[in-house]
Amino acid sequence: MSRPIALRTSRLAGAAPRGQTGGVVKTLRPQNYNEVLYVGHYFRKGVTVLMDLTDLPDDEAKQLVDFATGLVFARRGSLDRVDRRLFLLQP
Repeated sequence: MSRPIALRTSRLAGAAPRGQTGGVVKTLRPQNYNEVLYVGHYFRKGVTVLMDLTDLPDDEAKQLVDFATGLVFARRGSLDRVDRRLFLLQP
């Protein structure tokens, strides 16, 4: 049985509200590739997602980045690398 995904909500200082999120950022720290569904769920709802991949092996981290890249392209969002394994997805 897999561990539940770690969730944390924060606000971006000085960020303009985007849709209904009001500047809320959902921080997700997936433990395996199957948890990519949470990233897609929040992003599709219009929530900015901070994706922390520090707990994943390189091959799974690459798969999540590939998924996120396709997601932001399809939804016309943006993907920014904040750190080596930390990515910001904005709708």
